Amino acid sequence: MSMLKCYSLCLRDSAYQLPHHYGVNNYRRTCVEDIKSLRLITAIKTPYLPDGRFDLEAYDALVNLQIINGAEGVIVGGTTGEGHLMSWDEHIMLIGHTVNCFGGSIKVIGNTGSNSTREAIHATEQGFAVGMHAALHINPYYGKTSLEGLVSHFESVLSMGPTIIYNVPSRTSQDIHPRVIHTLASSANMAGLKECVGNDRIKQYTDNGVVVWSGNDDQCHDARWDYGASGVISVASNLVPGLMRKLMFGGKNPSLNLRLMPLIDWLFQEPNPIALNTALSQLGLVRPVFRLPYVPLPLAKREEFVKMVKNIGRENFVGEKDVEVLDDDDFILVGRY
Repeated sequence: MSMLKCYSLCLRDSAYQLPHHYGVNNYRRTCVEDIKSLRLITAIKTPYLPDGRFDLEAYDALVNLQIINGAEGVIVGGTTGEGHLMSWDEHIMLIGHTVNCFGGSIKVIGNTGSNSTREAIHATEQGFAVGMHAALHINPYYGKTSLEGLVSHFESVLSMGPTIIYNVPSRTSQDIHPRVIHTLASSANMAGLKECVGNDRIKQYTDNGVVVWSGNDDQCHDARWDYGASGVISVASNLVPGLMRKLMFGGKNPSLNLRLMPLIDWLFQEPNPIALNTALSQLGLVRPVFRLPYVPLPLAKREEFVKMVKNIGRENFVGEKDVEVLDDDDFILVGRY
């Protein structure tokens, strides 16, 4: 799609309206179609300094490695990035920082969802104001709401710009019913759905023209090649982005998929991002600092990771340092930051 055509579609379809004094060169919004075309999106890790503040130098290195190895987008401040452990000031700052440093090379999707519609609206306004290309929105958790309430909640944020809705009932305790998604699908800003329920649900959507990304690394190969998913929003690609890109772009590859299963299983033996944080520390890419309530995997599991890196090949993992087991005393747990 040409830039001019993309611009025209944005003006025609998006609820966002330009002030009259704006010209084409001032228009920085990303078209929904640009988001729909993404195949590999990494839910990027947020690293910390020993006092618990963001380690932006390490963060920049992680994002740069994603770009070099072919990821097309990053989710900033998602579950993997521990957005739920951030203040909103931290959250929006990190989205803006990512756009400022990398927005020309990779799509920046800010997690601005909340169980409070008011907070979701405010955070999304701020996220688009600092330049994010799209928003990620979860359904209201804990308190939950009715199906009609879900539609109203999502409609309140869809008007602002390209949006991916995220369905992960294992965390929210409420499945987003397909009726909700089909109601929202006609919105010009509905980019698609990150779906964690499974591949049968994915096929139900893709058969009806809804763009879906698999939210499960262990199912994403089959989701992509057998069930019509556009791609994956991945945790594993933090570690092996090149292999995950091959899985999403290289055609059916059951042997590579099988090769990655031990790593993927290891990553999700405890609630994400515990294992990922541990692994990136062992690879020397981030300081071994954990914001509580997360704590590192125990020694035996860290030893398993060292063996997996050797079996898959160190060259396939991000970074250049030798993988280490690390001692328990190497880890720093931060409760106040």
